[in-house]
Amino acid sequence: MTWPTAVPGGAAQPGTEPAEAEAYRILRSRIDLSRLPKYSRDVTERVIYATADFDYATDLVCDEEELAGAVAALASGAPVVADATMVAAGISGCPVVCKIGETLTARLARTAGITPPAAAIRLAFGEVGPGAVWVVGGEPAALTEILYRGVEPAFVVGMPVGFVAAAEAKDALRASGISSVSNVSEKGGAAVAAAAFDALFRSAVTMSGSRAAGAATGKAPPEDG
Repeated sequence: MTWPTAVPGGAAQPGTEPAEAEAYRILRSRIDLSRLPKYSRDVTERVIYATADFDYATDLVCDEEELAGAVAALASGAPVVADATMVAAGISGCPVVCKIGETLTARLARTAGITPPAAAIRLAFGEVGPGAVWVVGGEPAALTEILYRGVEPAFVVGMPVGFVAAAEAKDALRASGISSVSNVSEKGGAAVAAAAFDALFRSAVTMSGSRAAGAATGKAPPEDG
């Protein structure tokens, strides 16, 4: 079966396969990432593809074993949680829990004296429990809440953006020992987080018997050659 291409930052769009293949050809003509193991390469290429920013080749922090664990979790049907509406909009092919726009989130933020992103994380954890894959591309407060709420994630895509606290939150994520992919600098955002997730999800749907495959809408990136 051929699925429409899942474009990070937007819904799946059919008929874009030739353009995607050409984009990957150009990308690979400008940077050689063949030294990287499979999942690290997939994530790095997908993020560069989504941003046209080659700095991510050195900015991303990927651990191949942890990325493999994320793929396995997604293949077995782990819940997926996004911290922000734009992040959720960039994920296609699987259900996504995102509480940021709910009335209860605003109410919890007021009563608990916390930020809406932190409140959204608390409510999402109450719904999905441990073992979820969390995708953070908005404010660092969401990532901080994941770390200190003890959500016991299967994996975290930690890519909040901003000059205030974003790099520090990603440092804390890496120091926590939680399986994750992140980047060192203040850069990041919804498109970056969704792209990193997309690379992992594309691998998950190719696994034989994957529960994720039944909902898949993405194709694997074109191979070299």
